[in-house]
Amino acid sequence: MTKKIITITGAAGNIAYSLIFRILSGGIFPKNTKIQLKLLDIPESSKILQGVKYEVEDCAFESLDSIITTDNMEIAFGDSDYILLVGAKPRSKGMQRSDLLLDNASIFKNQGQAINQHCKDSTRIIVVGNPANTNALIVSQHTPKIPTHNITSLMRLDQNRAKSIFASKLNVSVPSIRKLVVWGNHSATQFPDISNVQVDDLTNLHDKYDDNWLRKEFIPRVQNRGAEIIDYRGKSSAASAASAVYDHLNSIVNGSDDWESMGVASINPYNISSEIFYSYPLSVTTHSNKIIEGLDISRETLDYLKVTEEELIHERDIIKDLL
Repeated sequence: MTKKIITITGAAGNIAYSLIFRILSGGIFPKNTKIQLKLLDIPESSKILQGVKYEVEDCAFESLDSIITTDNMEIAFGDSDYILLVGAKPRSKGMQRSDLLLDNASIFKNQGQAINQHCKDSTRIIVVGNPANTNALIVSQHTPKIPTHNITSLMRLDQNRAKSIFASKLNVSVPSIRKLVVWGNHSATQFPDISNVQVDDLTNLHDKYDDNWLRKEFIPRVQNRGAEIIDYRGKSSAASAASAVYDHLNSIVNGSDDWESMGVASINPYNISSEIFYSYPLSVTTHSNKIIEGLDISRETLDYLKVTEEELIHERDIIKDLL
């Protein structure tokens, strides 16, 4: 039997609540692997965490080794194999994005410093709390012993949304769609890219949609899908975010036979700054995340890529004093 230690921050929140049960239900790790869960949140959430712990225990998961709830980062991060940084201050009514960046910057700076002090250098970190790409940059700047390629930010939610919307348009199943990726930031500037997409049993894809639909409906809808869900539910998309974290973690643990979208900081062939966490088309194995090279980037696509790059550079500049 082997044991994996997974730390989840913001563990009293809605995303974590969906994520915990999904992970323990199996599918990522072999059956002979037991999971120790470390659930971290602020002291004010300790009662909620205790309730979550009781619920997890009541499920009698075969995969569960033990569960620890804490508000202590040393306990939460020590010896973790995977750290899922889910917790972040949410954007409230009237709050500017720059205010959100600054408020969360100090949280992720402190977490990064604690991770660097208490974790092993093989730890894999997934940054979920928004603004995820820039929070990942902050964490990376304060974890010098953790290789930068071990830190990624969540873009799988955007990729899942794009695949679902595109599949609906083509009237095909989501799993039949491959090589659909999302570039850039987890924001309304992101660029869902179908220029290399493959769909099982379909050859003439362009007969199924036109450029007007692509520009006026598909791209804006993916970019604003989160806001659309809030308009209908009155709440943010916690369950789909948790599902995306599960998918992202699964790709890191087991690799993927498809292109994946993840925020990474890397020298790249597309003239994008290596000083930001930016989502690229990636080939993901159990040991590495490699940017897909040699893609034919049109002038129009490049314009989209530069807009989202500029936003990420602007976000970096807002929090540069904390880097």
